[in-house]
Amino acid sequence: MSVESEMLIERRQVKHRLTLWRILAVIFGLFALLVLVVKGGSNASIHADHIARVSIAGMILDDAKQQKLLKDLEESDEVKAVVLRINSPGGTTTGGEALYLRIRELADKKPVVAVFGTVAASAAYMAGIGADHIVTRGSTITGSVGVIVQWPDVSDLMDKLGINMQELKSGKLKATPTPFRRASKEDLGPMTELVDDTFKWFIALVLERRNIKIVDVPGLVDGRVYTGRQAVKHGLADEIGGEDEAIKWLVKEKKIDEELPVVARKPEKEFLFNPLTSMVQGLAKGLGLEHFFSSAFLQKGLMSMEGGVAFDASNGLMSLWQFGSIKPARGQ
Repeated sequence: MSVESEMLIERRQVKHRLTLWRILAVIFGLFALLVLVVKGGSNASIHADHIARVSIAGMILDDAKQQKLLKDLEESDEVKAVVLRINSPGGTTTGGEALYLRIRELADKKPVVAVFGTVAASAAYMAGIGADHIVTRGSTITGSVGVIVQWPDVSDLMDKLGINMQELKSGKLKATPTPFRRASKEDLGPMTELVDDTFKWFIALVLERRNIKIVDVPGLVDGRVYTGRQAVKHGLADEIGGEDEAIKWLVKEKKIDEELPVVARKPEKEFLFNPLTSMVQGLAKGLGLEHFFSSAFLQKGLMSMEGGVAFDASNGLMSLWQFGSIKPARGQ
């Protein structure tokens, strides 16, 4: 047999072995992904008495899984108290309202104390006042009691570009205000009423839950923010500290056993095993292209192919201190 023939046979054998290893890598990758998803989706039952720690962070939305977690904690005999760690600039008013109501139902059954982190403003503060007691860091940014709705105005730009927006609608106030023309007083009237009505509800909630008067808190109706120290001074929070102080309050005021462990509780993750995503991820890992799969471009493309929809935080009434790169809160 010639040297060239031997080299060709050897090359084919190497290629076959490499293909086999790639297939095994893909299978292993898919299996590992399946294990991670199943493990991540299980919130193991805890059969010992404990204090539950729930984290509320990022953009606050009307999150069914987060609310289910709080409902489960309410119904659990093993959960003796709940610590809410809140670190969020707020979110939608409906998200804050739903979270507040769920926390109040929980607090009717067992003690709940809120611990504010870096920021706990707007809808996040709304959630916090649902607790029985609020502990805040001295430099925490909190408050910003108010409601906002925003939309862009590109009418001047459209005029410069010679673009006219044509529309047919059932009523003059349908889909107003719009970014395609400057809002009139007639357009703004209904939106103003929406903001005012929601704000009156929010401010009344704060005054009732915190047992304070508007005149005693400078800037409250203007939506200003406060440090944790200012918040305690004006009655918007109860004491300076962190989780240790929260536990001490539970022990002293609610007679919770100080020996109870504090256990982080998270919402159940749904079992999602999309064949398209899993196949692409497995192949990418097997071929050494995982860096490509992790690129924002491919991830966005897969989300579109799977029917994913991006949340636009600018739509609807918001109770938010600042817009920015805010991820949805998932009770992480």
